[in-house]
Amino acid sequence: MDLEQLDVYNAKSGKFVTSLYGLKTNSTILDVKKLVHMQKKTMTPSRQEVRLEQKAKGLKDDEALDKLGLVSGDKVFIKDLGPQIGWTTVFIAEYTGPLVFYLWIYQRPWLFYGEMAATLPYSTCTHIAAGCWAVHYIKRILETMYVHRFSHGTMPVFNLFKNCIYYWGFTVYVAYHVNHPLFTPPPLVQTYAALGAFVLCELGNFSIHILLRNLRPAGSKERKIPYPTGNPLTKLFDFVSCPNYTYETGAWVAFSVMTQCLPAAMFALCGFYQMFVWAQGKHRNYKKEFSNYPKGRKAILPFLF
Repeated sequence: MDLEQLDVYNAKSGKFVTSLYGLKTNSTILDVKKLVHMQKKTMTPSRQEVRLEQKAKGLKDDEALDKLGLVSGDKVFIKDLGPQIGWTTVFIAEYTGPLVFYLWIYQRPWLFYGEMAATLPYSTCTHIAAGCWAVHYIKRILETMYVHRFSHGTMPVFNLFKNCIYYWGFTVYVAYHVNHPLFTPPPLVQTYAALGAFVLCELGNFSIHILLRNLRPAGSKERKIPYPTGNPLTKLFDFVSCPNYTYETGAWVAFSVMTQCLPAAMFALCGFYQMFVWAQGKHRNYKKEFSNYPKGRKAILPFLF
């Protein structure tokens, strides 16, 4: 059945934008975005957010108009999300910067430490920290290219600058202190114990990413409840909804203990706060979407929250 007319209004100003014709009752929100794009060339589907009400939550692309209760003559609201950029591009830019900057500062360039700094001895801890930092971000880049499947293809281009400032800035802050000629390392037993914890958390994080990839078929947006597999590092799914964030937090706590460096601890704390927010959101979505979602799971920290 045809939907003779659907009016579109600006979600920010409330002003009329355009009227759409040719939609059917089983058309989707993505079809609405495509029709808007045909009339407003700058409004590509990826930069549109469609809402039923001016202040409502954005609708998913695959939601059908009849399921949303829309009939001919109704109106929807469009929010312009601004210029978009692909998630893969964003992540590679975010993660390449920390890798390059840390390894550059690891060489003790004169710009930071003076002419003679590179000739002074390095501690074992400094070498290990550089290796851990490099492995972490190489892993992230490779996962972005070959493992992750993104439910959304793009994000606002402004986020690229915001995220890069965060990652690159903290990298310089941490690297400057850990690679400083006057850096005082903790006892070697502390460094090696923390290194073991760091490696375990990195392997756990990778295991969770592989499990999540296998949970979603290629080209699909299907969502399922994740459960542990035969890999013992996935057992955290018995306790939390986002064990990848749990392992990520553990890795940076271990790095902070390994280096006994306050800037590293600040980076770990800021990262945990952001992952806590993300984990709480995903945890709520899981419980809302699946009536049989395991009740004993917390969001990010077992038994706590």
